[in-house]
Amino acid sequence: MKNYERMTKKELIEELREKEKPDMTQFKHFMEKIEILNTQLAQRPHELELANSELEAFNSTVSHDLRTPLTTIHMYTEALLKHRGGDLDDQCETYLKSILGQTEYMNELINRQMNFSQAAFKEIKKEKVDLGSIAERIAANLKLKDPERNTDFKLKKKLEVKGDKFLLQEVLENLIGNAWKYTGRKESAVIKFGMTEHEGKPVCFVRDNGIGFDSSQAAKLFEPFQTLHNRDEFKGHGIGLATVKRIIQRHGGQVWAEGKVGKGATFYFTLV
Repeated sequence: MKNYERMTKKELIEELREKEKPDMTQFKHFMEKIEILNTQLAQRPHELELANSELEAFNSTVSHDLRTPLTTIHMYTEALLKHRGGDLDDQCETYLKSILGQTEYMNELINRQMNFSQAAFKEIKKEKVDLGSIAERIAANLKLKDPERNTDFKLKKKLEVKGDKFLLQEVLENLIGNAWKYTGRKESAVIKFGMTEHEGKPVCFVRDNGIGFDSSQAAKLFEPFQTLHNRDEFKGHGIGLATVKRIIQRHGGQVWAEGKVGKGATFYFTLV
C-alpha cells in the first residue's frame, strides 16, 4: 500500500492521472494533501524572513556584547600608555602595545564576521553597477594608506554589471585587498582588474603578480578561517574569500581561483 502522506505534490497528481476512475475518498485525500503542501509552501517565505530577522538581531547583539569590553580594554590601555608610559619599563610598554594590537585585530574580526553573516541574509537589491569605478576608489584608498609602495594598478574602466552595489563592493574590497597584501614584497607590483571570457560567458577577474599559491589547494581558499599562508607574515582573518563566495553565489554566479607559487594569482567570478 502506498504511503500518500509522504508523496510530493507532483507524485500525487501523477497518481490521479493514472487512475481512470479514482476513488472519491482517495481523491478527497489527495486534494487535502495538496492543500496542506500549498499552505506549507506559502508559509516558508515568512519563516525564512523571520529566521533572517532573528539571525540579524542575534549578530547585532553578539557584536555589541563583544565590542563593549574590547572598547573598554582598548581605552584603558591607551590611557596607561599616555599617562604612565614614561614610568614603565620596555617590557611593560611592549605588553600594553600588544594588547592594543590584539583588541584592534579582534574588532576587525567582529566586523568581518558580521559581513560574512550579512552576506547570507541581506536582501539583494539588483541595479546597474560600475565595478570599474568601485575598483578605482579601492585602489586610491590603498595607495593613500601606503604611498611609498610601487604598485601599478591596471583597472578596466566602465565595467558595468547588474547586482547589489554594496555587496559587490565587498567582493572587490576583499579581492583587490588580497592582491595588495600578497604583492607587498614585490619591488614592482601589478594588480589588474578586468573582464574576459570563460566558456563563452563574461567573467570578471582580479590578477596579481604576488606570492601566489599551490593550485591544488585552491578550494580551501574559500572556506571560512582557512588560509594557505603564514598569518604572522600576512595578517588576515581567513574569512574574506568565504564572504566573496557567499555573495557571488547569492547572485547566481561562481567564483574560483588559479595560481602558482611565486607567480601570482587570479580570482575569477561570474554574475547572473
